Amino acid sequence: MDATPIVRVMRTMMKLWRKPFDQGEMATRPSKVFIDEVRCKGCGYCAEFCPLGVLVMGEDLNPKGYALPNVADERECLGCGLCVTLCPEFAIQLVPIGDES
Repeated sequence: MDATPIVRVMRTMMKLWRKPFDQGEMATRPSKVFIDEVRCKGCGYCAEFCPLGVLVMGEDLNPKGYALPNVADERECLGCGLCVTLCPEFAIQLVPIGDES
């Protein structure tokens, strides 16, 4: 069965579409997750929206009494940065593996 004209046009557009200038810079890389336990207020956004379930809410408490997120499996982290973006307290930092110096 032949594709409709609209599908053919869309496929052609996708092939011709330009790549972002910062594609290499913004590409995801396996990363190590650092959580600032003093800043974290236990909102759970990072754990709730982590696309791979790398972050999960734990039972450990920080000095202020808030529950802290834990890293379930650090090897699964792609370094997408969604947790960093969503954290209202700026308590999460991602460091690409190999750049820990």
